[in-house]
Amino acid sequence: MNPAKKPLKKLATRGPAAVQDPPRQAAPKVNHEAKPEAKNELKNNAPETGAQLLSSHRVPSRLVSSKRVSSAIAPSEISSSQLASARQDPPPKGRYVYGVIESEAPVMLGKSNLGGVNEDVYTVHHGDIAAVVSHSSAFIFDPTRDNALAHEHVIESTMKNFTIIPVSFGTVFRTDDDIREVLKSIDSTLKDVLRQMSGKLEFGLKVTWDRDRIIEELKREHDEIHRFHQELTRKHLQSTYFARMQLGRMIDKALAELAAAYVRDIYDYLRNASVAYRDNKPIGDKMILNAAFLVEKEREANFDIAVNRIAQKFGERLNFKYTGPWPPYNFVNIRLKLEKKGAS
Repeated sequence: MNPAKKPLKKLATRGPAAVQDPPRQAAPKVNHEAKPEAKNELKNNAPETGAQLLSSHRVPSRLVSSKRVSSAIAPSEISSSQLASARQDPPPKGRYVYGVIESEAPVMLGKSNLGGVNEDVYTVHHGDIAAVVSHSSAFIFDPTRDNALAHEHVIESTMKNFTIIPVSFGTVFRTDDDIREVLKSIDSTLKDVLRQMSGKLEFGLKVTWDRDRIIEELKREHDEIHRFHQELTRKHLQSTYFARMQLGRMIDKALAELAAAYVRDIYDYLRNASVAYRDNKPIGDKMILNAAFLVEKEREANFDIAVNRIAQKFGERLNFKYTGPWPPYNFVNIRLKLEKKGAS
């Protein structure tokens, strides 16, 4: 009998490890003049509709998780005089874009400390679509921990009051008018993605195991591996290169099959509690699952229960790390680009 597990809580702490949850996008090269492009990718359990839909490992019974509590900055409608003061002379070099929301009225969204400089976060509009923006003293930002956290802080604060489409780190334009031009050119795409992401949150789930412990269990309980290991021990062949290579291949195959079976069980159990999921590459040889799940806000409690139940099922064999809620980083990737027009 496995000892009863304490319920998992979603992790929300900020620290070096948290910066990697979920995976972040590398800073793109920025070209500041002319043709707009947009790219959005979604991994989904449902058939493809609208914007491109995409879709898609193992556990000791300990669950690690905590619900993230971040202070939301309540947006406030701003007057034309306030908006003008946010853009007073001398004008900054650029406009840094964090994401896109749906809002007809201009709003102020607190402060950003990107690049170590405190700047107002405001909105630039085309109709009822708005980019979340701050002034920028640079056009290229290194993806340092501080810059990544500043970028994420604005997005995650905004998501408390709006559905936000995150924009890739390092997206900078020269003027508000450049941003409006891009919003205008991809208005229908942005509205489609906002509709699909409305009322949904992302949660991360990483599952690890004690690999050495599992290997020892295989040597005892896996028939083929047990017999071969016993034969090597009896014939004193443990030190021969070819014998060790053969045993290693057998163990690697058994580990892969076992991990795949665990992962299938986890996905099958959580599928009905989520809208979509994405399977990211595991990190290291102890991680069998590195996944992101898209969940409707109203079903967050149901998803919490499902994660705890599947963790209880595996007992001490698997360890779950459960994080969120996050903006849909793994389900939407919008790249805003204004390219230089070719000479006619």
